[in-house]
Amino acid sequence: MNLDKFLEHVKRNLLIEEDEMYDLMMNINDESRQIMAELNGKYHNSDEIRKLFSQLIGQPVDDTFTMFPPFYTDFGKNINVGKNVFINSCCCFQDQGGITIGDNTLIGHNVILATLNHDFSPNKRSILHPSPIVIGKNVWIGSRATILSGVTIGDGAIVAAGSVVTKNVPSNKVVAGVPAKVIKDVE
Repeated sequence: MNLDKFLEHVKRNLLIEEDEMYDLMMNINDESRQIMAELNGKYHNSDEIRKLFSQLIGQPVDDTFTMFPPFYTDFGKNINVGKNVFINSCCCFQDQGGITIGDNTLIGHNVILATLNHDFSPNKRSILHPSPIVIGKNVWIGSRATILSGVTIGDGAIVAAGSVVTKNVPSNKVVAGVPAKVIKDVE
């Protein structure tokens, strides 16, 4: 299996259960760890960070993209970012299922985006269920928030620090808590 076939497979939310898929993920993980070692291991200016992150995700990011390393991912090739996106330090993206980040989005320290679930059945626990995370435009995700697979965050929404988001967040709403619930409107 090649990367394009894998990305098409997970885009359709099909299970990851074949050895060939696991082998591909491990090979890409090796490449990603090499890039992250460079990215996280020493000082880089903003242009160098954009270049390394573009290499990590396999496509160019806009000149307005900003990130403060360190940054961690176990795949990297299924992340798409818009313009004027800011990712603060120590974020962890598990992106096999797909992560899309809209324009003008701010992601705080230590945010986790997780797009995979294991099967609930103990004898099938190695089977992975991919589901994308879609973050709209003008979103602010507070420090230490966790966004789980299959969640869409609407445009203009705010995810409070420390929240665990298990369900879609409507546009222009503030969510907080574990699990996150709507607490007010964005004014």
